[in-house]
Amino acid sequence: MKSHITSLLEQTIETFKQKELIPADFQARIQVDRTKDKSHGDLATNLAMMLTKVAKKNPRDIAQLIIDNLPESDHVAKVEIAGPGFINFFIDDNALANQLQAALNDEHLGIELPAAQTIVVDYSSPNLAKEMHVGHLRSTIIGDSVVRALEFLGHKVIRQNHVGDWGTQFGMLLAYMEELRANNQEQASLELSDLQEFYRAAKVRFDESEDFATRARKLVVELQSGEEYCNSLWREFNDISLSHCMEIYQRLGVSLSREDVRGESAYNDDLDQVVADLASQGLLTESNGAKVVFQDEFKTKDGEPLPVIIQKADGGYLYATTDMAAMRYRSNVLKADRALYFVDLRQALHFQQVFSLARQAGFVRPEMTLEHTGFGTMNGEDGRPFKTRSGGVVKLVDLLDEANVRALELVRSKNPDMDEATLTEIARVVGISAVKYADLSKNRASDYIFSFEQMLSFEGNTAPYLLYAYTRVAGIFKRAQDVDLSNAKIVLEHTKEKDLGTKLAQFNEVLARMTDKGQPHVLCGYLYELASEFSSFYEACPVLAADTEAQKQSRLLLAQLTANTLKTGLSLLGIETLERM
Repeated sequence: MKSHITSLLEQTIETFKQKELIPADFQARIQVDRTKDKSHGDLATNLAMMLTKVAKKNPRDIAQLIIDNLPESDHVAKVEIAGPGFINFFIDDNALANQLQAALNDEHLGIELPAAQTIVVDYSSPNLAKEMHVGHLRSTIIGDSVVRALEFLGHKVIRQNHVGDWGTQFGMLLAYMEELRANNQEQASLELSDLQEFYRAAKVRFDESEDFATRARKLVVELQSGEEYCNSLWREFNDISLSHCMEIYQRLGVSLSREDVRGESAYNDDLDQVVADLASQGLLTESNGAKVVFQDEFKTKDGEPLPVIIQKADGGYLYATTDMAAMRYRSNVLKADRALYFVDLRQALHFQQVFSLARQAGFVRPEMTLEHTGFGTMNGEDGRPFKTRSGGVVKLVDLLDEANVRALELVRSKNPDMDEATLTEIARVVGISAVKYADLSKNRASDYIFSFEQMLSFEGNTAPYLLYAYTRVAGIFKRAQDVDLSNAKIVLEHTKEKDLGTKLAQFNEVLARMTDKGQPHVLCGYLYELASEFSSFYEACPVLAADTEAQKQSRLLLAQLTANTLKTGLSLLGIETLERM
């Protein structure tokens, strides 16, 4: 409905141009918003105030001209001028009911699909030298929810799991694995079952033994030169590490697969060419033996030039070099229209620099957008990044295990007579959903406090509340199996029916906002509001005990669309639904 009003206003602007009321080259970005007070209508625009200067009239006069020239529409019941020149639109109830009826029969719930784009999404990207920890959670699940929503809207989405699988640290790890293999095959396998411990042990050897450190550095050189023995060890290590990642993805319900992995090593052969191309354009400068790029717009707090290091003095490469190669690949090979990078906000300056340099060097097509969709940190009760009691990094698998244990205790307390298998399955869904939703429901740019108690609550904007809300709606149909809805029609008579219908009709614009800015919390907030709106509707409007059969059928259709929207919305967040809790 919002897009329909926008279309009417666009047509009115064209009429104004034809009547020479405004210049023919005038471009207006028409804004239509939901009203907070329903007495002021359903939608409002400030277009009249935007036209004040070009039309050379006061806003209320322009508002009246807009109303007089609006095309006829069955969707609009009434239009009013408010305040200094706002235009309020009252949507016709029948038009809203017809929109909801159409959504019921559409697998996309009436969503208007935008022009399809090719969108590369860079997310998760763990370091294969270590096990996934809580620091990887936000990138993984925020990125995955946006990917799901983009695909739902018809875009071609290319997942890119840019794992850290290259560099100096791998020489250390390979040397340690080689050493263990020489002594005891079983011990090597055992050590690799805990990557965090394996990394720590390798680091100890590297720091304590010069012979070991020398061998590790030699393995790095051999690895980068393509020596087969060294590369075979490296491939084996990566395979084991990726298996750990895939197990986590499966538990989290994340859609990343092995085929989506394109790590730093994938761009190794192009790094020399990146340096050569930057040099040929006169962009490289030598600084203390390193090859760097200075950009006028980036300076330190003291006003000194801030370099992008492309190649270290010892010939090694940094993240910037790999990112430049990746951007060129995503632009020229994958033909991306957009590239979204779900990476910690603390990397903001890095991405500002490499994005700017990639454009300056012509590594990406001018029409391709590069977007760092950064996020804040997940903090403990002390407000600092989440750690173990001993101060170490919390493994993601341990966090999920604890969520499952707590969820099982919660579900068992509410269902003491339920069989163990059912309890276990419900707890699995509730535990994972609680962790994911607690994160996704926060603005990704903000830090947040991690709390099991809050995320497992059945009150407020939480996964348990929404999962339970869905089961309540689904439960209505278990008691209404004999009702024939094949010829039923939605009719909006009661105020609460209209309120619920209006909220259901907003799903389109919510998904547009979520995918435009990469903000899952927008969808979370909407689903919570929808569940709350349904609760108010259910209390005020008896469904199965409605006054007439037609009224019962209409309200059942509203319940069905609510269930469909909740289930679809939660699915786009990567959250399973339950038929009972």
